[in-house]
Amino acid sequence: MYSFQTRVRYSECNTKQEASLTALLDYLQDCCTFQSEQLGVGVEYLSEHHVAWILSSWQVDVLRYPKLGEQLTIYTWPYDIKGFYGLRNFKIEAESGEVILKANSIWVFIDTQTGKPTRPIPEMLDKYPPEPKLDMEYLGRKLPILPEGEAKSSIRVPHYFIDTNHHMNNAKYILMGEEFLPEGFEVHRIWAEYKKAAVLGDTICSAVAAESSQVSVKLCDESGEAYANVIFYG
Repeated sequence: MYSFQTRVRYSECNTKQEASLTALLDYLQDCCTFQSEQLGVGVEYLSEHHVAWILSSWQVDVLRYPKLGEQLTIYTWPYDIKGFYGLRNFKIEAESGEVILKANSIWVFIDTQTGKPTRPIPEMLDKYPPEPKLDMEYLGRKLPILPEGEAKSSIRVPHYFIDTNHHMNNAKYILMGEEFLPEGFEVHRIWAEYKKAAVLGDTICSAVAAESSQVSVKLCDESGEAYANVIFYG
């Protein structure tokens, strides 16, 4: 298990002086990246070997949003590797030891030259011994078919959405989807499935279907092919 400590910064807060949803997602992404860097199989290693871990889906359960200035510890660990899939848990604890977030994620190991899945490099697997699975509800990898939804605004992917893989960062899709949530809708779970990576300058179109306790957001290209599908649970 890997962990790092942080403090909720003002720049990460929403109007209620709480860490925003995307700030929490950034903590998770940072945590698994820090672990890979510490193990010597991080960004540079993956680039040199022309491979990458690509997020296929994740489920994030927010039990409580931490407040401005609150001290947190973020944890991550892999619990299984199946072929070219890597399964990884996360949790965030308050200073008291209270668990305020639990998450499950499914990653695909790909050859960046072919764009196709491939088995992880054996020396990498040796660095990620599986640990016990987190006790939480598991929804799975694939979302159900989402309702058609109402077409909403579209955006062109700006340069500040792009990460080291030259793709739109995973958390930015969630940030886009949050824009369509009803006033006062507090998210306590997201379930997101990533279909294809958006890159700089791509146009992302959105369609939204809202119910009393959940909002489904489709993020697609101009032909209707999905980049990502997200369900926000209130």
